[in-house]
Amino acid sequence: MLFKHTKLVVAGIGMTWRESRPSDSSLSTICSMESNESTKGDYHVPVLLPEVLHFMAPAEGKVLVDGTLGGGGHTEAMLKTGATVIGIDQDEQALAFARERLAAYADRFTALKGNFASMPQLLADAGHQQVDGILVDIGVSSWQLDEAERGFSFAKDGPLDMRMNQSSGQTAADLVNTASEQELKTIFFEYGEERASNKIVRRIIERREQKPFLTTLDLADVIASVVPRGGKSHPATRVFQALRIAVNDELGVLRKLLEQSAEMLRPGGRLAVITFHSLEDRIVKQFFKKASETHVDRKEWPEPRPNPDYHFKLLTRRPVVAGEGELKLNRRSRSAKLRVVEKIDISNA
Repeated sequence: MLFKHTKLVVAGIGMTWRESRPSDSSLSTICSMESNESTKGDYHVPVLLPEVLHFMAPAEGKVLVDGTLGGGGHTEAMLKTGATVIGIDQDEQALAFARERLAAYADRFTALKGNFASMPQLLADAGHQQVDGILVDIGVSSWQLDEAERGFSFAKDGPLDMRMNQSSGQTAADLVNTASEQELKTIFFEYGEERASNKIVRRIIERREQKPFLTTLDLADVIASVVPRGGKSHPATRVFQALRIAVNDELGVLRKLLEQSAEMLRPGGRLAVITFHSLEDRIVKQFFKKASETHVDRKEWPEPRPNPDYHFKLLTRRPVVAGEGELKLNRRSRSAKLRVVEKIDISNA
């Protein structure tokens, strides 16, 4: 477990993306090619694809993990280099789509159903104790948002579900209809950073006493009756985000992956994480910082002590974001942030 409330001594940082970033024209070409290929299905164009390839450095003989397989966009690009890729997803439809899309790479591609928090066991079951790289793209795919029956969208009416894995766990409807007033306030404020949490929850409680919430538009309309529409965002945006995070325990799952990552990577192996909102990015940033410090220090100690959780070298001083070329081609990339670390060889540290 990483230390809390400690001062950390900064270690060295590797080459930055800015120092070796391709031109916007080459990035646009790659993004455009991927966009054209992705029109075969309804999954989103993979974000920050050139940047991911740069840091993951896929090549023949390497074993890489895409912990959020989705439609297989990142995975396909890595497979094209000759690398072996293990794709993990808890969505059956995503797995079926990716298996069909990547059938030509069956000798080097394995699709596994599961949550990336269970990655060590999934890899062991597939015959791998350690790998050369792990990529996770923390976000809902455009396909999932567009499918009304998945229950993620406040723009389309469907069952209030929001589960990534539809075969288990409580739905968003279960949560909205049974959680206490304080629990809902905490979820909306902490996971959605919704300032009007108290007003929204009071209205939800009043309404559910008369009739339970069953559909997405039903909930969205109640929220909109309390929160006036301002700017481009729908009034229900933050609440729906908060419910999705809570239903799927997204932040807990992310923390678990980060804590387990060092044991799954070979020395020199890289962990790349793409986030889409500040809550996730903060968790990744803080973990990477703590796990890349050689020493820890406390006021009561006479001198800094070696950090037992020192496992990584930072490869990105700041989060890598999309360039102008990609932003023009893929709106989803505007909030994406990529952070990357490389596992150090403790024996040579």
